[in-house]
This record gives sequence, C-alpha cells and structure tokens, in this order.
Amino acid sequence: MKYKYIIAISLIVALTGCSTYHISIESFKTQFNGLDSTKLREVTISGPFGGRASYLANPIDTIYCMDDDNKQIKLVNRPSIEIRFTYNNDDRTIFYFDTIYLQDSLIVGSKSRFIPSLRDAIPLNTVKLIEVQDGKKDFNYVKE
Repeated sequence: MKYKYIIAISLIVALTGCSTYHISIESFKTQFNGLDSTKLREVTISGPFGGRASYLANPIDTIYCMDDDNKQIKLVNRPSIEIRFTYNNDDRTIFYFDTIYLQDSLIVGSKSRFIPSLRDAIPLNTVKLIEVQDGKKDFNYVKE
C-alpha cells in the first residue's frame, strides 16, 4: 500500500515537472538591449494565498529561448518564470525573470517575491549559461 502512494506521487511530479530552456548570451543581450531601470513598469500580482504585491517589472512579454533539441520556443512572460545564470566557476544565481534588467554590463534582478527590494547584480561577462523555466508557482498578473 505504501508503494502505491510513492508511485502516485512520483507520477504526479513527473507529469507536472518544469521544462528548462536555454538562452544564448547573444540572444539575452538582444532581448535586453536598451532595457534598463528606466524602462521598468509597475505590475501587481496575486500570490498563492490570495495576497497581492506590486513591484517594478521589465516590459518583456515574450521570452525567446531554445529547447533541448535547439528548437526556438516562445514563452509568455509570467511572474512564475525564473532565470538561472551559471558563472564560469559553476556558481549560480536565480532571479525572477520579470524583475531583471541590464545596468551597464550588470544583470540586476530580484530573488524574492516577498521582499522585492532583495536585489542582486551580477556581471554579464562572468555568465556562461542562461536557463529559463516556469517554476509553476501560483503567481499571476492582476489587470487593474
């Protein structure tokens, strides 16, 4: 009986897993060209427990990335999309995609929905891999 629960939970996790996509450094630069802190817009999101939060987000509506077969994928930007940067030394930083922008040669972004002021900046020239995935967290934009 115990194994039936384990198998059921494993199946659910496998079917609802997150797909990871890649963005080349050049594509990232193109998509964020001219997008700095002056281009951010205020958005409101609803959270998983019904609360709302407002913060400044980038105006990107569509994210152009590649799947594992090198086919171009267009993802609709949502508050649940996360972006992971892997450095040349294999360290990693994860931001929410809609919070990032370029400031000179730095990528600036937020790591938290609950504390939007918790921001970090990383040098673009130290990044060797960019991955994007929808974390499937229950955050949604609210139209006002």
